[in-house]
Amino acid sequence: MVRSRTRAFTALITLCALVAIGAVATAVLGQQSTTGPKRSAALAKPYVIFRALDKNAGPAHLGELTSTEASAPGQVRRATGRLCDRVYAVAAGGICVARSRSLTGAYEAQILGPDGKLRHKVGLEGVPSRARVSPDGRYGTTTTFVTGDSYAKPGAFSTRALIIDMKRGTAITDLETFTVADHGRVVDAADVQYWGVTFARDSDTFYATLATGGKTHLIKGSISERTATVIRDNVECPSLSPDGTRIGYKKLIDDKGHWRLHVLDLASGADVALAETRSVDDQLEWRDDHNLLYQFGDDVWTVPADGSGAAKLYIKHAGSPAVVR
Repeated sequence: MVRSRTRAFTALITLCALVAIGAVATAVLGQQSTTGPKRSAALAKPYVIFRALDKNAGPAHLGELTSTEASAPGQVRRATGRLCDRVYAVAAGGICVARSRSLTGAYEAQILGPDGKLRHKVGLEGVPSRARVSPDGRYGTTTTFVTGDSYAKPGAFSTRALIIDMKRGTAITDLETFTVADHGRVVDAADVQYWGVTFARDSDTFYATLATGGKTHLIKGSISERTATVIRDNVECPSLSPDGTRIGYKKLIDDKGHWRLHVLDLASGADVALAETRSVDDQLEWRDDHNLLYQFGDDVWTVPADGSGAAKLYIKHAGSPAVVR
């Protein structure tokens, strides 16, 4: 079951900031530099993986998985030749969401091994919006837009949030099958939908956005128990910090669909608005424990996580930033 409210679906259309760690990084590091001075085969950690968005490079490179050093972003770029609409990876494996070559107009989640090579393909219903992988590579997740739900308005989108067994390359469940509680009451409305999954270090624990009745909520759940609980209202596209203590997210601030980036302290409940004042529709990526990355337009920007400073351009012609630590 998913909700069909137009604002939420418009919000999800924009690209998510997606992380890529060891698996895809291995493939990236095996390539030659595409810009900048000649370098050795290895990039110094931490480095950033992203989708190249330079339209002047031609369609053969638009969305190409690329990497650059975090300390000198954009000076040297290494490309893989792999094109993805969304990508996420950890040391044990990754997901590249791309168009299917066998089915016209269809998408698939390409499951990558630690060497960056294709291991499995999982067919997806609808158009991709999100992708994540748990820290140990056990689970992956994708969010897609679909149409045709019986309760949705004609022409409206709804979402599917799949959980994927990365080793077997199979979709094992949908968040719609989970039992979710809000202040002790089970959420069972017909318009419920989920998106923006982010995993904790133990991989079983996750956070995600739940939407129902025209409102969004942050939920915390367990994959193994197939349960979750609402812990905060007005939270979209959560991203858990590397130390597991905070959630970076976008917060709706008016009825016109404008968002403000925020960081929530999970222990204290303290919430701070970030220095980026533009309406950013993205799932934040943590550059480190003190700064965040996100896509705005066709560029990647960075902003401090404590609300200080100012938003700064980080990488031009790039999207879906991902930090390899």
